[in-house]
Amino acid sequence: MNQKDINTSIELPIMEFFYTIQGEGFYSGRAAFFIRIAGCDVGCVWCDVKDSWDSEKHPLQSIDFLIEQVVTSRTDFVVITGGEPAMYNLTTLTNRLKEINVEIAIETSGCYELIGDIDWYCFSPKKFKAPVEQAYKLASELKVVISHPSDFEWAESHAVKVNSACKMYLQTEWSKQERFLPEIIEYVKKNPKWRISLQTHKFMDIP
Repeated sequence: MNQKDINTSIELPIMEFFYTIQGEGFYSGRAAFFIRIAGCDVGCVWCDVKDSWDSEKHPLQSIDFLIEQVVTSRTDFVVITGGEPAMYNLTTLTNRLKEINVEIAIETSGCYELIGDIDWYCFSPKKFKAPVEQAYKLASELKVVISHPSDFEWAESHAVKVNSACKMYLQTEWSKQERFLPEIIEYVKKNPKWRISLQTHKFMDIP
């Protein structure tokens, strides 16, 4: 299934969808319906959803069907994630969500121009593929994963480019939490423009 062959006004390749609690970043603790779109070419070595990378492994789901699931959940907040969801034109999906008065966030590496109407843009840049300039302008939230000592300096290189309203978070890579969380704590104490993001859903043992 070639990405160009997908009619995004009708359907999208979906790895999974579920109603849960947002575990990370600004909206941590808020009930949220997640739509995980399949397909990603960024290739983060520490990605915990590598099964989402190959869109051909996952079925095309109609946007009508996805909207039905959102309505059934009775949520007021949808998070579009991946994979890399900005690989696709999200106009129809986001417009349909707006029609039912749902607030929409996206979690993206910023490697692709966003096409769609989003309320909250969570920008999580990756070293493996450079972000587009649009990501810095749209960023509501900058979330940088720390998995190496050099990542603090790398995080600052992005912090100087985002818009002035952007919230900034440092988050340890889960498997290296024992090592890097103490360093992040000390870094944020010295640089209070940053906040700490924890993967609280993993502590709660929920999706």
